[in-house]
Amino acid sequence: MTVSSAPRLKRLLSRFHWTTWLTLAVGLWMLPRLLPHVGALVNVTARDQSTPTFTVRTLADSAITSASLRGRVVLVNVWATWCAPCRVEMPLLEATWDRHRAAGLVVLGASVDQGDPQTVRDFISARGISYPIAIVGPEVIRALGGVVGYPTSILIGRDGRVRHRVMGPIGPLSLEPAIRRALAE
Repeated sequence: MTVSSAPRLKRLLSRFHWTTWLTLAVGLWMLPRLLPHVGALVNVTARDQSTPTFTVRTLADSAITSASLRGRVVLVNVWATWCAPCRVEMPLLEATWDRHRAAGLVVLGASVDQGDPQTVRDFISARGISYPIAIVGPEVIRALGGVVGYPTSILIGRDGRVRHRVMGPIGPLSLEPAIRRALAE
């Protein structure tokens, strides 16, 4: 940068209010978090097309394996009782499951809570959640491809491959078109 261009750059930067810089920073932070949601809406599948292999035991004491879910569309939701966005999302997941379970959708809640399972049972009972819930450990999270934040929803197609992975409480809304496409296959 030349000496004469430095004052021009300084004048240009000073024209922006601090709120503009804050908005820009928040936008740049949100962009990678929102792109998977947009991808689910417009049918751009996830880069990670792995086939997760896992076994969980639900709170109702039934075993669910990835092999037993083949041929069905599966929405795995990784959450915790202490996660406020997870609480917002749960009624949306329940409604999604009610709407599509007859067509072959399985919603599986994967709680990462540690401690007494009764806490999770009481939590889902108080909220009227009826889809299967399992308390999972790090091995299941690794099998699902890892999680960087809660809630994370992973849509798995009938072939057992990951189709979409989204983070945040709007997952059920942005995944709705992807669920319908997967069920129609």
